[in-house]
Amino acid sequence: MITQGQRLPEGKLSELTAEGVVEHQIRELFAKKKVVMFAVPGAFTPTCSNAHLPGFVALADEIKAKGVDLIICLAVNDAFVMKAWGETQNATEIMMAADGDAAFTTALGLHFDTGHFGGIRSRRYAMIVDDGVVTLLNVDEPKVFKVSDARTILAAL
Repeated sequence: MITQGQRLPEGKLSELTAEGVVEHQIRELFAKKKVVMFAVPGAFTPTCSNAHLPGFVALADEIKAKGVDLIICLAVNDAFVMKAWGETQNATEIMMAADGDAAFTTALGLHFDTGHFGGIRSRRYAMIVDDGVVTLLNVDEPKVFKVSDARTILAAL
């Protein structure tokens, strides 16, 4: 698993924009930026939809006021699902990023196999990344939502 002080691995994330699906290279996306990225096991799932994403939506302005250039919500879903989920959550200040094949999530070492639920998914976590280097990584234990919430990340900024 990636740790604090390490550079993010190569990879890509997808986002659905007005121009279509855009593939973002990790190195370019995080270069010279302070980024808060949080990941959820799946879009439209209970804790993710009722608490995790809404917390970041509510605190997005305060997080950005702390010098954060970009807030990313990541899930092992496709870009169409992530866009639809973001729209239902009014996540206008958050990049809804898809890791459709779980390649980036797996490269981070933050994946787990749900079996029949949907295969490989992301663990629930939040990280602060400065110019591609992880400066904080909070990973929740399975079926727990304690350390990756927006308020905890805001306090750490």
